[in-house]
Amino acid sequence: MKTSTLISVIFLFLLTSFTYKPSEKFDYLVTITTKFGEIKIILFDDTQLHKANFLDNISKGYYYGTHFHRVIPNFMIQGGAPEQKIFSDSASFDEMTIPNEIIEKHKHHYGAVAAARTESPGKRSDKTQFYIVQNKNGAHHLDNAYTVFGKVVSGMSTVEKITNQPLNGSTPVEKIVMDIISTKVKKSDMIKFYGVGYDE
Repeated sequence: MKTSTLISVIFLFLLTSFTYKPSEKFDYLVTITTKFGEIKIILFDDTQLHKANFLDNISKGYYYGTHFHRVIPNFMIQGGAPEQKIFSDSASFDEMTIPNEIIEKHKHHYGAVAAARTESPGKRSDKTQFYIVQNKNGAHHLDNAYTVFGKVVSGMSTVEKITNQPLNGSTPVEKIVMDIISTKVKKSDMIKFYGVGYDE
C-alpha cells in the first residue's frame, strides 16, 4: 500500500471513530473562527445526543468552510450547512435529523446555542445546522420548541459584528465563512476561565 493511501485510510478511520464519552474531569470547548473573531461555546451534558452529534460533526470536518447563511439582527445568526454532500440520496428524514432534547431549564437566553429544524413531527433537530441567539432580551418565543444544547462563553462581540454586516434580506451580502474546532479542556479550567457551572 502506498504511503499516501495508508495515510488517507488512517485519517478516514480517525474521522469515523470519534465517540463522545462524558467525563468527570474533562469537557470540550468549541471554538468557531470567523474573520470577525472567535466565538467560544460549551455544550450541555444533559443534551448528550446533540453534544455528541456536534462534536462528531466537528471531528469529521463537516463545518470547515461553512458559513453563517442566515442573519437576523436583534434575533439570531444561523449556520452549519455543509458545502459537501454528507447524506446519501436515499437517506431518510430520521437519518438526517436527531431526536429533540428540549429541556425546560435551557432557555433561549442571549448567547444560547440551539439546533435548527424544519417543521416536523417530534421537533427533531437538523444534524448540522445551529443558531446563536443575538437578542439581548433572548428569543423566548422559541423556548420549548427547539433544542438549546449549549451557550456562548466568550465572543458575543463577534456575533454582534456579524449581525452588523450588510444583508440581502437575511442573507449576508458577503459570505461569513467559519471553521469549528473542539479542544479537550479540564473542567476546572472551564470553571476558572469561562465561569462554566456544571450544576446548571
